[in-house]
Amino acid sequence: MSAQPVAEREPVLIRSARDVTDLVNSGAARGSHARMIVLLALGGIFLDAYDLTSLAYGITDIREEFGLSPAWAGAVTASISVGAIIGAWFGGYLVDRLGRYRVFMADMLFFVVSALGCALAPNAEVLILFRFLMGIGVGMDIPVAMAFLAEFSQLRGKASKGSRTAAWSPAWYVATSGCYVVILALYFLLPDQHHDLLWRFTVGFGAIPALVILLVRNKYMNESPSWAANQGDLHRAARILRDSYSVNAVVAEDAEVPRERTEPRRGLADFARLFNARYRARTLQALVISLAQTFGYNAVAYGLPIIIAGLLAQGELNTISASLVLNLVFAVSGGLLGIRLAHRAGAWWTTALGFAVQLASLVALAIIGEPGALPWVLAALAALGAFMFAQAAGPGAQFMSFASLSYPTSLRGTGIGFNQGTLRVGSTLALFFFPVLSASLGSGVFWVLALAPVFGLLALLAKRWEPVGYDADAVERDTADRETSAA
Repeated sequence: MSAQPVAEREPVLIRSARDVTDLVNSGAARGSHARMIVLLALGGIFLDAYDLTSLAYGITDIREEFGLSPAWAGAVTASISVGAIIGAWFGGYLVDRLGRYRVFMADMLFFVVSALGCALAPNAEVLILFRFLMGIGVGMDIPVAMAFLAEFSQLRGKASKGSRTAAWSPAWYVATSGCYVVILALYFLLPDQHHDLLWRFTVGFGAIPALVILLVRNKYMNESPSWAANQGDLHRAARILRDSYSVNAVVAEDAEVPRERTEPRRGLADFARLFNARYRARTLQALVISLAQTFGYNAVAYGLPIIIAGLLAQGELNTISASLVLNLVFAVSGGLLGIRLAHRAGAWWTTALGFAVQLASLVALAIIGEPGALPWVLAALAALGAFMFAQAAGPGAQFMSFASLSYPTSLRGTGIGFNQGTLRVGSTLALFFFPVLSASLGSGVFWVLALAPVFGLLALLAKRWEPVGYDADAVERDTADRETSAA
């Protein structure tokens, strides 16, 4: 951008909420602050993944320190998932009612307080409480982060809404790998006699990036201009465009008052809108795709140590090394490819191809069974890598486009929150049932897991819906205008 002061640039008149969203969607509005907001939103995704992963490596030490029974250990593990379900369902609603900025800042406070509370927990009860609060923050963050990614991006091109919503996938895998790096660093930094404190330092470290985001909020973070305009506050939307995009936006004297401003608050009835005639099929398709991808992902990704150590009969060192390599080489690279595929091929084709590769990988693992010879072990690891690559580039990245870009600004947070809350119910069940199924079925568990991509493909075939490049706000307004004219 030019160094010319914003006030001296050619004024851009804003007459309606449509002008605001059109300006952002066209890509004509560009600014370093807007890009920074996108990075901060991805930072929220990073925190989600880190906090969900941080206790996975310390649950044994926690059981020993607090003398926990298996039931209490399960409560410690499950508390964050329960909080995330509640946080997603209600957080998405709050994102639409209160705004993206307020909920995002509340998220960061949740992360700081809960991370420090977990790190200093004197007993299991306090640890469960703060893990539950951490889960609420995690659940609230996904709807607000995805709303920011969608509403501070243009409609098409490299910096499109589809590409940026897909960017959550590599951010997630980088965070899970980063958590492992933190654990490894602390392992060597802490004296041997204090390794029982490793889990406390790992969880507490999650407060640092949240604090950084809180410290830079005044300089970079801002409300979504589309949300502000849809609330009837065109002057605030214009101010955001000036601050975040360096666009000399000026509200015209003959500006329209958006219809949303005069409508009463509908409360939980917003959830019912997800299932009206216009959005029902999209909501159900996005939900099935999300559940299919999360069941397969959670079973395979979190079950990697079980798969490698048990089914592939590998030792501890090989198990750790193979798990890390599979995540870094296949998952992160797949996620980066998913960003490019989003705006080139679209979410529908990329998701369908990803599910197809996953299906082939799981069938291959089921056929290979429990390999004994090295070539079969390598073939099984290659199939696992292909599954994770396809997950990260396909359904794992693109399902966020179905969940967020199918709805207009006024309904986006609620749609994502409903999708995420219900998805987390599925992921919790997957985490519970995979060890049980793996113990009882052995390698035959992969035949069961293969049903997940089958259902995902069936959902895609049931409705050929492409959310990438779709302007939900424009369609919503045009439909409302036609209905008003007809009346």
